[in-house]
Amino acid sequence: MGSTAFTVFGYDIKFYSILILIGVFLSYALITKETKKFNIPTDFVFNLFFWTLIFGIIGARLYYVMFNWDYFGSHINEIWQIWQGGLAIHGGIIFGIITLSIYCKKYNFRIVRMIDIIAGPLLLAQSIGRWGNFFNKEAYGAATTLAHLKSMHIPEFVIEGMNINGVYYTPTFFYESIWCLLGFIIISIFKKTKYAKVSEPTALYLIWYGVGRFFIEASRTDSLIFLGFKIAQIVSVIMIIIGVVILIVNSRKSKFEDLYNDKTNVDKIRF
Repeated sequence: MGSTAFTVFGYDIKFYSILILIGVFLSYALITKETKKFNIPTDFVFNLFFWTLIFGIIGARLYYVMFNWDYFGSHINEIWQIWQGGLAIHGGIIFGIITLSIYCKKYNFRIVRMIDIIAGPLLLAQSIGRWGNFFNKEAYGAATTLAHLKSMHIPEFVIEGMNINGVYYTPTFFYESIWCLLGFIIISIFKKTKYAKVSEPTALYLIWYGVGRFFIEASRTDSLIFLGFKIAQIVSVIMIIIGVVILIVNSRKSKFEDLYNDKTNVDKIRF
């Protein structure tokens, strides 16, 4: 199974690009559905999503290139070829949050509430995007055996896709995709609960993805390394700590204070 889905006018259209676009469209649809519930202007949401997406992708690529400069320093022309793979989600999250924060601040909208709205759909997009790694034959783990993979009840086509040059590898992309999908479902359900507070969906995202990525990263063979440590694991620990701190701070509030679904507690946007 190759990385190219089809060819148009001599240009190869990669599965990686298609899956990222699917994730983007689905997440945007979910975000707009949620923001309508709070009467947030559609134009505000579209512009916010557009700029956050653009700078998120740039940040994801720059983050990846920065920690792979030994290679890209001598292959400058490949830096912009993102369809070949090489987007680091942590870089995308960092640049995305910075962009979102600047935009929300400009129009007087509470930053953490918007992150709450985006948190679930972002996990869904990550779940879908991981399958691009499958087609690119990247983001896999250590070498393993066919018997072990079958014992894990992994779909047959995934197992065969992990047969690279006669060696079977651990499909860490698959584990992360399932983990992100479960996280999306959990956050979506949590948001509907009566006493969910503003910033708690964000905390759940940070903890859920941080924990999953920390353990999954331990098995990956293509991790970004800094001073001998896997960068993704370091960032994951920071995410978990921030998420736990948010939950601790919220636990000190009244049960009825700062509720996520309180529509009267939504800032009026100067747009």
